[in-house]
Amino acid sequence: MRDWPPPESRLRGEPSRRRDEPSRLRDEPSRLRDEPSRLRDEPSRLDTEAERERQREIARATAAKIDEIELEFAADMFDDEPAWGSAARRPANGAVHPEHDLPDQAAAPASAPAVDESAILYANGQAGAAEQLLRASLPTLGHAERLPWWMLFDLYQADGREDAFESVAIDYASHFETSPPAWKPLPAALDTTRAHAGLATAETFGPMLDATVAPRLERVLEATAPLVRLDFGRVTAIDADGAACLLAALQDLRRQQTGGRELVLAGADTLLATLRPMLVIGQRGASPAPWLLLLELLLLTHREKQFEEAAMDYCVTYEVSPPSFEAPLHVSTAAPAPGHGDRFMLPALVSGADGSLLAAIDAYAEGRETLVLDCSRLARIDYAGAGSLLARLDAHAAAGRAVELRELNHLVAALLRLLGAGDGVRLYPHRY
Repeated sequence: MRDWPPPESRLRGEPSRRRDEPSRLRDEPSRLRDEPSRLRDEPSRLDTEAERERQREIARATAAKIDEIELEFAADMFDDEPAWGSAARRPANGAVHPEHDLPDQAAAPASAPAVDESAILYANGQAGAAEQLLRASLPTLGHAERLPWWMLFDLYQADGREDAFESVAIDYASHFETSPPAWKPLPAALDTTRAHAGLATAETFGPMLDATVAPRLERVLEATAPLVRLDFGRVTAIDADGAACLLAALQDLRRQQTGGRELVLAGADTLLATLRPMLVIGQRGASPAPWLLLLELLLLTHREKQFEEAAMDYCVTYEVSPPSFEAPLHVSTAAPAPGHGDRFMLPALVSGADGSLLAAIDAYAEGRETLVLDCSRLARIDYAGAGSLLARLDAHAAAGRAVELRELNHLVAALLRLLGAGDGVRLYPHRY
């Protein structure tokens, strides 16, 4: 608060201030005369500030555009599994399905001795030495190239080393600012005693899964081949009857695994994405078949965490005890086939000049213009085996057949490329 009345000291100083007022007023004209020169200088300063602000706006707009482009690029390149409960939706009619997109052929940096040497070491059974070489190359070659990272991922998945895989996956995601790859162990990591190869019993479904698929599933169950490949890459819709038919068939195939039968699920992510929008937590009046099919697919694809989450939602919806997770014995996943036709499944391990394997490939080639060798189960091929396999495949290519090796792991792809696989034998590694 102001003091009132004012102190005497301030009153005593008031006359002197008033006496000085005339001199201040006398100086005012000169100050005003100087004002125009100051104002003349002001526009240049204002222009500079305006230009700086304009440049800032341009920089901000450019950065925003770059972020938008990078986001779209990441969305196109890395199609991650949507989390349970997310707004996943069915592919729109007329959308391009992933099976119609041919993957990139195997490629490597122009000069990458670490890639070639580690591929040879791994082929010769020296996985530890190959791992050390690949890890040592990450700060140099791996700074810009992703191939050594991918080879390391495949090595860990073939050896069943999930902890090491997850550790490197976190570093990979941080370095390249992308999502980490998912753990998908190769069959060799689950059971090294199995070496089945040959023409698989195959069935491709889509675009609608309904009760009409029952006869086709019955043929699959009655077949005697040790390998069964089911491709769901073209599926865009499924109803409750179709879900019930497929659920029963998958459960039968899982029980048959105790007798040594192996199941390959292609396009499982497409089927999962089609199922999820059908499920509503708490809607008890709907058929439980789509819920149970979702749980079966999550179990068969080794997704225990997602299985547990979905099982709790199923339990809440139907007021039943949640099912338990039981890891399947001999199930692997693969990318959808790029078109119609059977594939020849290579075994988990190819060692030496395997005459029976080469004879089976020759039998498969009879009457076919395109040979598609499915390598989704192939964990390792040694140096001698790679040489004999390429020689036989080159002979088929020279006879006018198109030869493709699909779903190769990157260690095997590097070895085959090093041994001269070229246009006659096309290599298509799996994607990360």
